[in-house]
Amino acid sequence: MRLLKKTTFAIVDDTKKNKKSALRVQAGIEKPSSVNPVLKSGLGKFKKPKLNIELLVKNIFKGDRSSLSRGITIVESSLPTDKILAKQIIHECLPYSGNSIRIGITGVPGVGKSTFIETFGNFLIEKGKKVAVLAIDPSSKRTKGSILGDKTRMESLSNNPNAFIRPSASAGTLGGIARKTRETITLCEASGFDIILVETVGVGQSETAVAQIVDFFLLLMLAGSGDELQGIKRGIMEMADMILINKADGDNMTKADLARREFENALLLFPALENNWVPIVKTASALYSKGIEDVWDTISKYLKLTTENGHFQLKRSKQSGEILQESIESALMDNFYNDPDLKEKIKSIKKEIDKGNLSPYDAADELLDVYLKRKNN
Repeated sequence: MRLLKKTTFAIVDDTKKNKKSALRVQAGIEKPSSVNPVLKSGLGKFKKPKLNIELLVKNIFKGDRSSLSRGITIVESSLPTDKILAKQIIHECLPYSGNSIRIGITGVPGVGKSTFIETFGNFLIEKGKKVAVLAIDPSSKRTKGSILGDKTRMESLSNNPNAFIRPSASAGTLGGIARKTRETITLCEASGFDIILVETVGVGQSETAVAQIVDFFLLLMLAGSGDELQGIKRGIMEMADMILINKADGDNMTKADLARREFENALLLFPALENNWVPIVKTASALYSKGIEDVWDTISKYLKLTTENGHFQLKRSKQSGEILQESIESALMDNFYNDPDLKEKIKSIKKEIDKGNLSPYDAADELLDVYLKRKNN
């Protein structure tokens, strides 16, 4: 310790003798505050810039993708403030919508929907069309999350300037996502897209909801799916305007042709459609771009027939009526569950139900009575 002290004093003495010594301690720089002085003063709070709806809608009309995506995000939002903005956006875009062809595409998992949509979308773009793909991905009931990987699977189409791909999570709802999809279609049509492809995952109730918002419903199937045919023929098949046996290539071509005949025979059991259209069964290979033109020819024939006999417009009118009904139901649900007094009442009633002191049916009647009396007063 003595040696250390002597050395230290020696250094100090040396610096005193020679002020230019490298050992001389320089004056330190004052450490800046870890808090932004503007924020510390309370003057600069992080605020989201106010959205200019008029400018946003104008940019949507110009075909600006960023504005279209922003508009769709607002439409899909469940925030009360965004719901007000969404109504304004839809109101402005609605007069410029309705000019596209809406095609629903579904099929069993692994049937090749993404490959087909990419091939079909590029085919349509080559014909001078602008294509929007609205992909509905199922959400996890536990985590509420969704993969939303369609842009990754459709790399070629997503990079095309005349294509727009928008994956959306179902968020565990059926009617809700159908309503949001209708509004998204409105924005895409106002942005100038000629073809709207609505993709769903799997075969189930969500497909039923989507079939009610499109003009043409395409069902993709695989060869050798006879067992699946029995399970879905009374559900999804009766809504299909066309059944396409995908992956009809290589050694699978014979099986695909056999599957086509099986589906054609199954369709004979169904009653004739009101629009006089007879559903068509075809084979295709999206991977090798085979049979894609047949799909477009079939859609064109369907549109020609239904336009001439008036069923195209009739279907659109029916869909508008469904939008009216769903909008009323949704507004009533929101108003009911967001009532501050009813929220507390629902909590207390649920406790009584859990204890077995109250029937869920009697509880529902009680809550509705409270709600209606409040509205009448």
